[in-house]
Amino acid sequence: MLLNRAETLAIDNPARRALQRWYEAPRLRRLGGPLPAGARVAEIGCGAGYGTKLILDYFHAAHVDAVDLDPAMITKAGRRLARCGNQVRLAAGDATDLLTVFGAGDDSYDAVFDFAIIHHIPDWRAAVAEVARVLRPGGVFYFEEVTAHALARPTYRRLFDHPEHDRFTGAEFCDELPGHGLTVLGSLTRIRGDFLLGAACHI
Repeated sequence: MLLNRAETLAIDNPARRALQRWYEAPRLRRLGGPLPAGARVAEIGCGAGYGTKLILDYFHAAHVDAVDLDPAMITKAGRRLARCGNQVRLAAGDATDLLTVFGAGDDSYDAVFDFAIIHHIPDWRAAVAEVARVLRPGGVFYFEEVTAHALARPTYRRLFDHPEHDRFTGAEFCDELPGHGLTVLGSLTRIRGDFLLGAACHI
């Protein structure tokens, strides 16, 4: 589902970008390891493109296919990433159907990144299945997620819109991955389980 105005402002600001750059990205790389040389990567829920830029500059991906459900976010990302040229392909579309969005067949990517978007997808298990489908054997799924603990807090309920049913805890998210051929390499939670970071390898 699309982000409302409050959450759009919350994710596209200097504080959020600093958190991604100085806290989340180093921990994700520690958990999942570096990308291979020449890595081809997908990012689901790219928003305004800051995560995409991190994948290029910090993780050193050679190419990123980045999708977001909101065309306005793709427009913003296009402006931010204009100098990246052919390293980035942006598209508005559904993260559960990368075949339609990018023509992505099975085993298309060396890595997939999720910077806190899967909890917005009503059928989040379908999103996990799609991540697994497009990952090559040995490819890594890097994820940062907001859990049911956070979404139940009064502040979240007042300010943000999220699917009301079938939310996941950190443990439930990690437990779902092996059923899709994804072996968890490592994970951690912060703020009493509100936020989950981790990495999983496609076997």
